[in-house]
Amino acid sequence: MITKRIIPCLDVKNGRVVKGVNFEGLNDVSDPVSLAKYYSDNGADELVFYDITASFEGRQLFTEILTEVASKIFIPLTVGGGINTLEDFDRVLKCGADKVSVNSGAIKNPDLIEAAAKKYGDQCVVLSADIKRVDGKFTVFSKGGRENTGMEAIECIKRCVNNGAGEVVVNSIDTDGVKQGFDLQMLEAVCNAVKVPVIASGGAGNINHFTELFNHVPRVSAGLAASIFHFGEVKISDLKNTLSSNNITVRK
Repeated sequence: MITKRIIPCLDVKNGRVVKGVNFEGLNDVSDPVSLAKYYSDNGADELVFYDITASFEGRQLFTEILTEVASKIFIPLTVGGGINTLEDFDRVLKCGADKVSVNSGAIKNPDLIEAAAKKYGDQCVVLSADIKRVDGKFTVFSKGGRENTGMEAIECIKRCVNNGAGEVVVNSIDTDGVKQGFDLQMLEAVCNAVKVPVIASGGAGNINHFTELFNHVPRVSAGLAASIFHFGEVKISDLKNTLSSNNITVRK
């Protein structure tokens, strides 16, 4: 079995880490720099940093905080929020990001992923797909889950991967912050559609949910979570020990 990654996510608004439920009702959590350093020092395999209102507010990502976060950690960093052009990719990478996550920008400009992959390499381009069931169909949302694009999610993801996205983060709006488990049906559908690494996001409430995720959808490469790590409900070291005891390969 491929080594599974555990990835905390920092949703940043107005310079602070926040967390909500179903992408709504955001509550203040912590300072992103100190929280990022904590995760880097305590077993996280990677870190994701989202400036969650950049696209909705039509502005560039806050680079000052990002630069400080990148300077304090020693694990790979994926950054997203307001990524609409190659210049945005360049700016974020120069701040210390290892990978750039694109969501609304790829919807507005279908050529962005292909252009970025050619310039920076597939491994640098991450598609972040915010997906919600609408009339029983997996549907892509943009602008931080605020806008229904009407696009069918699986075909959209396949197209983006064919254009050069080297990794896909599947954000289930239906399960986000609910803590009842990952959206296994949605994740299985994505994994069956593409061959690049798929990261599961949305729904983790306890350690068993990660065990369930990797056992039921073995092609998922990583589990991403926020609130259970932010509020100390699950320690990454305890999570990795449990996964190991269940014969799921993780990095120590």
